[in-house]
Amino acid sequence: MKRAFFFALLLTVFLPASSAHAVIPTQEKPIVVLRALDKMTARVEELNLPVGETVPFGSMRIKAETCRVTLPEESPPESAAHLDVKEIKPGTEKEVTIFQGWMFASSPALSAMEHPIYDIWVIGCKDKTSPTK
Repeated sequence: MKRAFFFALLLTVFLPASSAHAVIPTQEKPIVVLRALDKMTARVEELNLPVGETVPFGSMRIKAETCRVTLPEESPPESAAHLDVKEIKPGTEKEVTIFQGWMFASSPALSAMEHPIYDIWVIGCKDKTSPTK
């Protein structure tokens, strides 16, 4: 009886840990396409942000760590970018991180940057040569 209980306990503890997880293949792209909104001026701008570089928008500094897209045969297609967004506070020249993490093109509200003046969201990822996403 004790052996059966011990065996059942081992199965319940280790079997879920060894179960397979679905892995969706992705491709790295060198450019993140962002849309940025300044709520005070209603200025909307599309930014092509090379991975590893920092681009200014207003008092923000946006840096893309990586940009990934699912393969074309995957459904539904998805683009995701890992961003580091800092804001330079007026009068102090001090950078404050206001967002750091993944943003998803198909679900902008899933991981949104919350800021009273600015909004940014990922449109897609692209190669240097491709004219669109």
